[in-house]
Amino acid sequence: MGVAIDNNEFSYLPAQAEALGVPVPPVERLTLPLPDGRNVSALRFGTDAPQVTLLHGAGLNAHTWDTTALALGLPLLSIDLAGHGDSAWRSDLDYTPRTLASDVAAALDAWTSGPQIVVGQSLGGLTGAALAAARPDLVAELIVVDITPGIDTSAGPAALREFYAGPTDFATRDELVDRAIALGFGGTRPETERGVFLNTRVRPDGRIEWKHHFAHLAAQALSAHAPGPDAAPSVLHETGWDDLAGVKAPITLIRATRGFVSEADAADLQRRVPNARVVVFDATHNVQETAPVELAAFVAASSASV
Repeated sequence: MGVAIDNNEFSYLPAQAEALGVPVPPVERLTLPLPDGRNVSALRFGTDAPQVTLLHGAGLNAHTWDTTALALGLPLLSIDLAGHGDSAWRSDLDYTPRTLASDVAAALDAWTSGPQIVVGQSLGGLTGAALAAARPDLVAELIVVDITPGIDTSAGPAALREFYAGPTDFATRDELVDRAIALGFGGTRPETERGVFLNTRVRPDGRIEWKHHFAHLAAQALSAHAPGPDAAPSVLHETGWDDLAGVKAPITLIRATRGFVSEADAADLQRRVPNARVVVFDATHNVQETAPVELAAFVAASSASV
């Protein structure tokens, strides 16, 4: 059986909810026009004012959080970062955290009524830090999932570069599923098929392409994660640490045992940001997909204490 062709983006939710033993909450797609003519898009789970905002990693989209959101059971937003999912691509190709954070701030101003627990994975974690530093009124707590500004790019991110180094269009979605599994991304095959379906679209010529701009800019965007030598660190390296140091809200780093952040990276974070705590999860880099129930329980506990 091949990858699903149902064009309803919410078609997977009932089975996911049944597996978790939870009801399917109301879920809707939101779109906010921005002053520059672009738009930012998000999923809203529940009908009450959002308490939690979820920010995905590079090359993913809001649906990467679906299982975590269902397990969490709180009203929340899951936002498509610029250039991903249903949010518009940027003509200036600027997908650095501070730029992405400005769209997130606009979305929170429009769709929330109080400070959020912001959970950001990978690029979303650095975006969350930029958001919390620039707009402390929007962030009650920051949970950064498996990323630090000084991450070693010789490990996980190199695999990401390999994943996106090939063609950006394919004959079938199954080709992409096979490639993702071979490089260690995703969970089970059905889970990976779901992720590929929700992150791709069919072009008029019948070819399958990624919905996100990142696939076309992977080498450039990922090179920004390189810390560089001490004498000349990258721009992202400098701004990322500055942002984390400027966050007034409580900070937690979730380090995945099979992810991108090493013990040394986590120790570096605690040295630079002494008030941050580190929690270790047995998961891959995409913790929201390989340990969603555990992650949801952690966020729920944070919500109860805010």
